[in-house]
Amino acid sequence: MRNTLDIRTVANRYAAQLQLCCSQRSTSYCIARTIHAHMIASGFKPRGHILNRLMDIYCKSSNIAYALHLFNKIPEPDIVARTTLIAAYSTAGNLKLAQEVFGGTPLSTRDTVFYNAMITAYSHNNDGHAAIELFRDMRRDDFRPDNYTFTSVLGALALIVEDEKYCQQMHCAVLKSGTVFVTSVLNALISAYVKCTSSPLASSSLLMGAAKKLFDEMPKKDELTWTTMITGYVRNNDLDAAREILDGVTENIGVAWNAMISGYVHHGFIHEALEMFRRMHLKGIQHDGFTYTSVISACANAGLFKHGKQMHAFILKTEEKHEPEFSLSVNNALVSLYGKCGKVEEAREIFNKMLIRDLISWNAILSAYVNLGRIVEAKSFFKEMPERNLLTWTVMISGLAQNGFGEEGLKLFNQMRIEGFEPCDYAFAGAITSCAMLGALEHGRQLHAQLVKLGHDSSLSAGNALITMYARCGIVEAANCVFLTMPCLDSVSWNAMIAALGQHGHGLQAIELFEQMLKEDIVPDRITFLTILSACSHAGLVKEGHRYFNSMRGCYNITPGEDHYARLIDLLVRAGKFSEANDVIESMPFEPGAPIWEALLAGCRIHGNMDLGIQAAERLFELMPQHDGTYVLLSNMYATAGRQNDVAKVRKLMRDRGIKKEPGCSWIEVESKVHVFLVDDTVHPEVQAVYNYLEQLVLEMRKLGYVPDTKFVLHDMEEAQKESVLYTHSEKLAVVFGIMKLPLGATIRVFKNLRICGDCHNAFKFMSKVVGREIVVRDGKRFHHFRNGECSCGNYCSILQIHKCFGYQSGALRKAILHDACCSLQLMTSWAVVCNVWYLELQYIKPGETAIELAERIWDIISVRAGLKKVPWDGYLNYSRHSPKHRDRSNKSFP
Repeated sequence: MRNTLDIRTVANRYAAQLQLCCSQRSTSYCIARTIHAHMIASGFKPRGHILNRLMDIYCKSSNIAYALHLFNKIPEPDIVARTTLIAAYSTAGNLKLAQEVFGGTPLSTRDTVFYNAMITAYSHNNDGHAAIELFRDMRRDDFRPDNYTFTSVLGALALIVEDEKYCQQMHCAVLKSGTVFVTSVLNALISAYVKCTSSPLASSSLLMGAAKKLFDEMPKKDELTWTTMITGYVRNNDLDAAREILDGVTENIGVAWNAMISGYVHHGFIHEALEMFRRMHLKGIQHDGFTYTSVISACANAGLFKHGKQMHAFILKTEEKHEPEFSLSVNNALVSLYGKCGKVEEAREIFNKMLIRDLISWNAILSAYVNLGRIVEAKSFFKEMPERNLLTWTVMISGLAQNGFGEEGLKLFNQMRIEGFEPCDYAFAGAITSCAMLGALEHGRQLHAQLVKLGHDSSLSAGNALITMYARCGIVEAANCVFLTMPCLDSVSWNAMIAALGQHGHGLQAIELFEQMLKEDIVPDRITFLTILSACSHAGLVKEGHRYFNSMRGCYNITPGEDHYARLIDLLVRAGKFSEANDVIESMPFEPGAPIWEALLAGCRIHGNMDLGIQAAERLFELMPQHDGTYVLLSNMYATAGRQNDVAKVRKLMRDRGIKKEPGCSWIEVESKVHVFLVDDTVHPEVQAVYNYLEQLVLEMRKLGYVPDTKFVLHDMEEAQKESVLYTHSEKLAVVFGIMKLPLGATIRVFKNLRICGDCHNAFKFMSKVVGREIVVRDGKRFHHFRNGECSCGNYCSILQIHKCFGYQSGALRKAILHDACCSLQLMTSWAVVCNVWYLELQYIKPGETAIELAERIWDIISVRAGLKKVPWDGYLNYSRHSPKHRDRSNKSFP
């Protein structure tokens, strides 16, 4: 009897110690291990209730191996031990072992708590269907569900709801059980109604109405009740209703305010979110890490750096001591704030001082480097990262693509897949953008096929990237096909398609699409107007471009930026409207920057406006003294005017300032491999064969009237040498290589880093006729489609006006105008010569040459360039062509 009492006393003592141990969360495992060791050393053999407590502590400390060891030592484990083990396996995510324990437990020993544990296990592991089915089994086996049962099963229901009837059925079950007045159960039911609203088959208004009715009838509400209702309305875009719920909160419930602030941030109401924080502070409601994180994120997303910095100072002042988890979330938000606002050094300083970092911290710094275009630092930081997730790879791939490192972006995309990461639609979008930059059409098509195979073909970001890729690879029809088949469109989609049409010279179609966009109630943004102005510029649609520019402020409250003014200037000067362009520059609300003067200089180069061109170049030398493009344009303008001394001065200035012209580079994709050619290339393994074939083509082209235009050779050398130099241009080599290697009849698509040279442009017209193929060239400005001797950019006419030429010594003026498809040009005076050649250089009177001889020489050039028959000079230009179709049209136009 005494021994029995002693054993019971010892057992009670151990039980009390273990009970006390449970309250010491941080050290419970170590204390329990010590108590357990003492039991073994003293020879004490614990009974079930003590072993159950030990198991519970081990399970809650994630030491399932010890718990299982104890479980196996129990001769006949009771229902408490089995329930504890199921909960442990559930926490560890091992649903299979939990099912084995449940299935191995006789029905006669089970109870409601045991079922609750298994239902909770299914719910926590996102297997809602299994949880609901087990709940039905439980009721069929005559086990009465309690509050915890309904809380767990309603949580599972929220995972799988497809129709409001499921919520209604569970609502009826709650009413029948008598738990209708239990706050935790009603909270779970409201949560199920709220989450069901995300189902496309459900009526969100009916569900939120049912949730609101429950909410109003609840006798007692806790902070979860208020927060769930606010979150529900936020998820359903009803911020006014959410705010009404918050206004009804009688207690200072911080999480409810956090939910409202988060809702405002999520829907872009940044100032409302900041105002909510201010009111929260005035009411004395306690802030937490979630509050600060939401407000800082709001400032970061809106670019409100000043407000974000004030919040940072407020946190430093008021939160002297806080938990590490608080510091991590807030510091991550601060790193994102400084990074998104371009303060990467400050972001890095916060990052370096963080005692605890996670992947979010690393990704925030990486994104900051990428967004600022600091790719070298981004690549270095990427290599330092201790771990990477899909977001890491996606940010880096997109950053490389958007900053001109397309080849590296594709390599990284492949490396990501090798390391076992399945790309998301954003990663695909980054890789497709790389293909767009490189002109890698076949690779882009392969990515498109993979995108469809993986089910990402409905992705908005990937679809937008595909539009740009196909357009930049020269197939605007494929871009349009993607655009038309996308399930949903945003402003980026419309902008991409408008830009595609404009780049390919389809200005009128671009305008039609823009007008359709307006009819679809899509509000144009700043990018939209950049694309439509560019389209108008390429097509010479001056009136339309002016109208769209004026509508920015008048109709859409968009203040034009310098980039918009630059597009307008480009539009005007391309059309020769220098007076109007000058008026626009003088009316600008800010000092003209480099883009304005670049557009003006380019127009002056086209039309030979020397005085204004020199003025624009001088301003560019002040603003961008190291930019090679200015020197090249000015040099070309001098060369075209025959001012070789000035050409030499510009070249000397470049040498003195250490400025080197960017070398011309062209590339073409053949059999999924990109072949690159440089000017005067000797590196490509097949370059000699290319030169030989080019010689043969030139012979055939000369038969059709092609004459190399040596005006585009700026060096002073013999004519024969100048012709040889023209044959070494990179775009010619790339096109000829494509003709040699691509299947008969296949379109030749070549990409160049600089603007196409005038002689190459003319040569490709003849070349397309000789080989019977379409040649597509993308240069630094636009696309050129050469078909049967014509180019898509030929919407402009070039007019050489030699009015009063007898006394005119400074040369012929060139002016670009737009003409219709029927060539309805008004014939000018007897000293006018009209042609439809875009790249026709200025002609100047040579020493000893009369004005009549100048006119005859110009007419000889036009006859070759435009395909016009040579006719006797009779004071008027008789307009005729080889084609009977054109002859009929000209007879109608010039009776």
